Amino acid sequence: MADNPGTVGVILAGGLARRMGGGDKPMRDIGGRTILDHVVSRFRPQCDDLLLNANGDPERLSAFGLPVIADSIADYPGPLAGILAALDWTATHRPAVSWVASVAGDCPFLPRDLVARLHDARAQIDATLVVAQSGAQRHPVVGLWRVDIRKELRGALLSGVRKIQLWTGRYPIAVATWAIDPIDPFFNVNTSEDLAEAKRLALLVEKGVTTGETASNS
Repeated sequence: MADNPGTVGVILAGGLARRMGGGDKPMRDIGGRTILDHVVSRFRPQCDDLLLNANGDPERLSAFGLPVIADSIADYPGPLAGILAALDWTATHRPAVSWVASVAGDCPFLPRDLVARLHDARAQIDATLVVAQSGAQRHPVVGLWRVDIRKELRGALLSGVRKIQLWTGRYPIAVATWAIDPIDPFFNVNTSEDLAEAKRLALLVEKGVTTGETASNS
């Protein structure tokens, strides 16, 4: 793989655990650490800067020592608004950086080669956007975004676009693929059952089992 260009990472950490009784889902505990702590520890070494996207009181996330950026579009229009906030932050604070990598705040087993693999897929077809996939499932929130599309993204959000796939379908897009064995690296925690499974998988990771090996790009 070629050396990666500068990349700002953003963790979309604002998901509410409605199916788990409410509250900040990424703050649930897995093996004595929050889900978000697992995400940060895996993602932070891969990025030049790392942001947390969350609405509400940012002090609740102060322990992570990361910039917390809120949506700039009203009424919580979904993950695209968090991605836009990260693109805007990067354009203002890191104007030399052209790429933002995004992940969900409820994926505790992210691959440690995520950003490198996303850039590798991008370079193969000179894509504007890249999305991650494990097995046959794409993960629209996990991807790579070019900073210079932020004005178009803002316009789309203001016109009512909410679905990520509807937005990404406008651009050349590459796919970076990982295997789901022995652990799906994009396993996410949505329910109490998922949380119990994540705790089981975390024990396997502690014993040295790795998340899915890289498969291919397409």
